[in-house]
Amino acid sequence: MAYDEKILRRAKQRLEAGRAERRETLEIRRENAYRRQPRLREIDAELRRTSARILSAALRPGGDPQLAVEQLREKNLDLQAEKKSLLAKLRLPPDYLSGSPACPLCQDTGYVDERMCRCLRKLCAQEQQKELSKMLDLGNQSFDSFSLHWYSDRTDRKKDASPQENMEAIYEACQEYARQFGPDSGNLLFFGSTGLGKTFLSAAIAREVSASGFSVVYDTAAHVFQRFEAEKFDREEDAGHDVRRVLRCDLLILDDLGTEHATPFVKSALYQIVNTRLLERRATILSTNLEPKNIAKYYSPQIASRIEGEYQIFGFFGEDIRQLRREYDGVPPY
Repeated sequence: MAYDEKILRRAKQRLEAGRAERRETLEIRRENAYRRQPRLREIDAELRRTSARILSAALRPGGDPQLAVEQLREKNLDLQAEKKSLLAKLRLPPDYLSGSPACPLCQDTGYVDERMCRCLRKLCAQEQQKELSKMLDLGNQSFDSFSLHWYSDRTDRKKDASPQENMEAIYEACQEYARQFGPDSGNLLFFGSTGLGKTFLSAAIAREVSASGFSVVYDTAAHVFQRFEAEKFDREEDAGHDVRRVLRCDLLILDDLGTEHATPFVKSALYQIVNTRLLERRATILSTNLEPKNIAKYYSPQIASRIEGEYQIFGFFGEDIRQLRREYDGVPPY
């Protein structure tokens, strides 16, 4: 899972902040307990010295280190028993002065055998949700809040289906895609007029996939192409970072494709995005107002060929849902 550098950095900062807070809390606990029972301070100091002596005895050449280690271990156990008894008299739990880590798997380091621990993945997912929320209404745009009632159940003769039947099939496919997301999930193309739910379902997928611990980038095509141009001509320091996150994230959702001016540079950047992510088996969702047959005309036959051969294509049709919501003040007309 290739998390964005900034998101990973913020997650690690939160991990370290948590460690620092627990260290501070533990120090306050210790001073409070030591003040109430000074013998506890002496025991903790003696336990630290005993641990060092055990290690020294084990490494000492000649003689019988095993005997010395056993004697020191017995002393260590006696001190621990006395400490437990004193804590009990203060009505404090045995581990009150231990400072147990929040995550027993990685001991709050964030990694287990050089692999990211689930605690750090959870923090990354939370930071990613914050980032996605800057562009998407993740609070309201979810599979649970999606309603088919806004789509007409009247059959469109040209499509041989009603908008509602069509959206029900798309909804189920998107839900399955999000919940089973993985390296082999493949790519999606959403096309159709504005206000039909393309962005809503993109947000629902982003929310579900991100919550599962995968890295997700959502952005408009126009802004992404601007960042690629800035990176190429070295205009902004962060542009290279933005290009890397677009190419390396587990799921890229590119919205409003076709609203930008299709310059030769834009065509080249789009081909790089589509082709690179296909070669590296990274999932992509493209959302556009363009009909699939017009992608070759607007961009290039090569791009259209890659999309048609490697993307699952979903066509959205019906009335503008945003307009219907305004007209009916949130109450579905059907």
